[in-house]
Amino acid sequence: MFIINVEGALRHQGKWLIIERSKKEDHAGGKLSLVGGKVDPEGNSSAILERSVKRELMEEVGVAVKEELRYVQSTSFVSDKGENVVNIVFLCEYDSGEAAPVSADEVESVLWLTTEEVMNHPSAPRFLKDSILQAELLDK
Repeated sequence: MFIINVEGALRHQGKWLIIERSKKEDHAGGKLSLVGGKVDPEGNSSAILERSVKRELMEEVGVAVKEELRYVQSTSFVSDKGENVVNIVFLCEYDSGEAAPVSADEVESVLWLTTEEVMNHPSAPRFLKDSILQAELLDK
């Protein structure tokens, strides 16, 4: 079985919304990433991935996105705790809110970075760079 994780790639005014993950996080603590998190069990449900991305953006950084999301990519990885994870990235369009670290246990800081800044940042892991490059292809 897999843990299902979703992330939102959000570019506003030419910059991507990136978080520095809390050092308390089990996986990739202190690294840069897109905003996201685990999908909660809901029983019979529809649009669970999309609603989960929107919930995570609001809970972690206080940003609302528009209704329509676009699929970017899916990947799998093994977490630092040895859990198998499927990660799904969606391209989101900004709606409202001032991005700030709402959930201190999950988010150390919020950054707005250009694609080039993400690619050159020393704390940007390969998985983030790959997600940004794929999202950028759709956000033209």
